[in-house]
Amino acid sequence: MVSVFGLVFLHFCLSHHAAVAAEERERPLVIIGEKGTNVLLPCFSRLANSTLLVTRWKKSGEIAATRESAHPLSTGHLSIQDDGSLKITGLMLLDEDEYECDPVPKNDSLSQKILLQVADGPTNMAIKIEPATALLNRTLFVQKGTNISFNCSSQSYPSQNLTWYFEDVSRAFDTVPLLHFEISNVNAADQGNYTCKAHNLLSNRTVTRSQELLVYYAPERHPDCKWEQASQPDLMHFSCSWYGGYPSPNLQVFLGSDMLASNVSETLTVTLNRTMLHDDQNITCLGRYSELQPGHEKSCSFTLNSPYPMGMPLVAALEGSDVTLSCSEYKSLPPAKTVWQRGKSQEVIVPSSKYILAQGPEFTLTIVNVTKDDEGVFFCWSENVLAAKELEVYLTVRSSADNSGAVVGVFISVLIVVAGITVGFLAGLEDDRTDVMSLVESEEEDVFHDAVPRLTPVSNGHGPTRTTTLVEIHRIQSSDHEDNVNDTDQADQEQVKPEE
Repeated sequence: MVSVFGLVFLHFCLSHHAAVAAEERERPLVIIGEKGTNVLLPCFSRLANSTLLVTRWKKSGEIAATRESAHPLSTGHLSIQDDGSLKITGLMLLDEDEYECDPVPKNDSLSQKILLQVADGPTNMAIKIEPATALLNRTLFVQKGTNISFNCSSQSYPSQNLTWYFEDVSRAFDTVPLLHFEISNVNAADQGNYTCKAHNLLSNRTVTRSQELLVYYAPERHPDCKWEQASQPDLMHFSCSWYGGYPSPNLQVFLGSDMLASNVSETLTVTLNRTMLHDDQNITCLGRYSELQPGHEKSCSFTLNSPYPMGMPLVAALEGSDVTLSCSEYKSLPPAKTVWQRGKSQEVIVPSSKYILAQGPEFTLTIVNVTKDDEGVFFCWSENVLAAKELEVYLTVRSSADNSGAVVGVFISVLIVVAGITVGFLAGLEDDRTDVMSLVESEEEDVFHDAVPRLTPVSNGHGPTRTTTLVEIHRIQSSDHEDNVNDTDQADQEQVKPEE
């Protein structure tokens, strides 16, 4: 029973294998060749170790080539080799078909048809990016904010797949002969290499084209101008930088209307000396991109001014106290270097426990525990590349005794002023007395009498009782003082009369 089952199973397996083999023989073998190349189709039905008498190759059931053993090897488009295989030279699209080898003698059990497929391309591949401008090295550039279109075309048979890549990242793909995509408002992040890949779906042949695209743009801010102090006070470095754009800008430095320097770089530095400069002169750094449309030029500029230190030229201090000298300098450009100096030799003062220097809105010099030795001239010295200017400050130091005398003098002066005001007020109250003005010039007695108009006073709403004022101009000798007084009284009585 077991043996019978085993025989049945073996028969089933053999039958299945034969059926599969027959099915495979019925299914043609696919061979792919590319247009323009050579391809060799094998003859499967040939008997092993036999001499072929006649070999025929059929194309779609029709005889396409025949060779007898006695004939030499042909060299045409279709040629049958010694082993019965068919060689096709310069493959063409019309060669695509089903082929079958029919040899004599023939082994039908090994016979199998061949399906020849011909692939072509990708060919005539082209990419186009517009609007864009080509540089000398064929690199393209566009201006930031532009709308850009990308087109890629290729020819392939029987079909192809086109794909656009940006830096190895797929941007668009399709099975079409022309692939298109767009970028609106292009910016710096869109700068890089763009690649189109065409892939023949039959032959798996791939062709690529790449194009570098640059995005040009100017920085949104203006160039940065600054000063750097040189090793000598009459020299100055003027530097200009303009970062944040692409590619490097063209920087130009102008002194007035004269161009001093020009370079394609993000930074530019020039050295200026005192002989080149004067007050109210303009120095300008202009940045531009020649590839961009007009209107992207930007600049920074300075108006040059020499220093002008200001402050109190006279300062007094009490001996033993602390005193602060100050000056301010706001005018200079480039900014001046300001120091304090002392004495006619103008020795530069360095910070110490005696001298305290501070710099803020003002430049101050504080002298601690002032003595008579500190009395004298000090200089607030300011210098930039245009000129050097100084403010002279004289310090007077008083002792405590001098200070007491000054206080007493001030007190006496105040008393005199108060007394004078009081006397004048009392004299104005005596309306009945004749106003007499005596002008004393020298010791020789010469008296001049004259009557002059008097300003009309108003008292309690009534008019004046006298309208004439006697003015006497005489010289009084010290020895005749008494006589002159008597003569003056008599003259008063005779010449000053009340008006009716």
